Amino acid sequence: MSVVTNTTTIGAIDAPSRRNTELVLLGFAVAIPVFAYLNVGLALDGEVPAGMLGYGVGLGLLAGIAHLLMRRFAKYADPLLLPLATLLNGLGLVLIWRLDQSPRLIADSMRRYGSHSGDAPQQLLYSAIGVALFLLVLVFLKDHRVLQRYTYISMVAAIVLLLLPLVPGLGADVFGAKIWIKVGPFSIQPGEFAKIVIAVFFSGYLMVKRDALALASRRFMGLYLPRGRDLGPIITIWVVSLLILVFENDLGTSLLFFGMFVIMLYVATERTSWIVMGLLMSVGGAVTVASFAGHVQARVQAWQDPFSCYETSQACDQMTQVLMSFGSGGTLGTGLGQGHSDLIGFAANSDFIFATVGEELGLAGVMAFLLLYGLIVERGIRTALAARDPFGKLLATGLSGAFALQIFVVAGGVMGLIPLTGMTMPFLAYGGSSVIANWALIAILLRISDTARRPAPSPAPSPDAEMTQVVRP
Repeated sequence: MSVVTNTTTIGAIDAPSRRNTELVLLGFAVAIPVFAYLNVGLALDGEVPAGMLGYGVGLGLLAGIAHLLMRRFAKYADPLLLPLATLLNGLGLVLIWRLDQSPRLIADSMRRYGSHSGDAPQQLLYSAIGVALFLLVLVFLKDHRVLQRYTYISMVAAIVLLLLPLVPGLGADVFGAKIWIKVGPFSIQPGEFAKIVIAVFFSGYLMVKRDALALASRRFMGLYLPRGRDLGPIITIWVVSLLILVFENDLGTSLLFFGMFVIMLYVATERTSWIVMGLLMSVGGAVTVASFAGHVQARVQAWQDPFSCYETSQACDQMTQVLMSFGSGGTLGTGLGQGHSDLIGFAANSDFIFATVGEELGLAGVMAFLLLYGLIVERGIRTALAARDPFGKLLATGLSGAFALQIFVVAGGVMGLIPLTGMTMPFLAYGGSSVIANWALIAILLRISDTARRPAPSPAPSPDAEMTQVVRP
């Protein structure tokens, strides 16, 4: 006797979502900053810091809410991006709180503002806003390909964001750089959000024009040169980046936008000549502008020989303190809470926070942080490779490239490899605009990753198709 049963399979075969892996990694991403917070408190006062429980609960709550919504709205997304961003954000809060306890910075804050409340609580609020924006992107951006419809609107929006600091009465000049706008009691850096918006424009534009841009006219020294008529886009972006450098005195944003465009152009066309031309144009433009822009000249001088001008130039004085911080850190560092990077002054927890890492955690800590940043870039590139549509590939590449360039120009400037740019380390440094914009960047990468990893529905079988299973008694 046998029993014949008919079963049909309709829909996709469910792939592993790896959300449990993400949950385990998030546990470590919360525990490590809490342990670092405890370490700082013991080093400074010899006792458990009073705010450790509140800090741990706050960070854990943010990570937990983000994880729950990931399970609901981005089930198949990359399992590493959220824990990596959480870990960097948490360690950044610890470093900012550590500098808040410095008697020198407390005295400086009292002299400047008449009070000292510390920047760590405000940074935790900015982080909460960033996670909220992260969740809004995941909930309302169901498919990243929707952004392609707004290619040229994104271009206009990016231009408006870049021009806002130049508007009289709205823009603010902070130590020579005109990259901020004042909205009531808050300061906003529009360039941080512009990098995401302009990546959408570059992706949509290059997806349509890549075939024309890939055509070559002649070969020179082993490189296939582009046609003259196709040089318009790169020249336009180059001119815009130079205008940013001239009128806003912002070397970092200028390098970021032009570099991101060149990277995406190379990925879209696979022409090495675009990379070579981009490097030559960026170096030539920077040298030209530095010949008459005093703000850029001061930073170049501080980069070339800071010890020759540290008594007369604040930029040189800060750079000497930064270099001595890295030097005194050695291989393993002095230990959290036991360094003197607060001597750098007002920008110790923003532009120069990486010097605190170098002094208190040493070369090992610097390499660990760079590895964490490198993993975010690697997962972004992996997402670009897995994306099924050209727009998603270009957008993931552009966002990952912008993130990598920002790490390079900030870390390179602080360590003396290139002149200082005034940008901040993503997730690590104090600043609301940076942390909020970078949480949005991570959310878009996760949305592209979820779309790429989500299994495609399998076609339903025909009515007469059967899967027959014989069950014997």
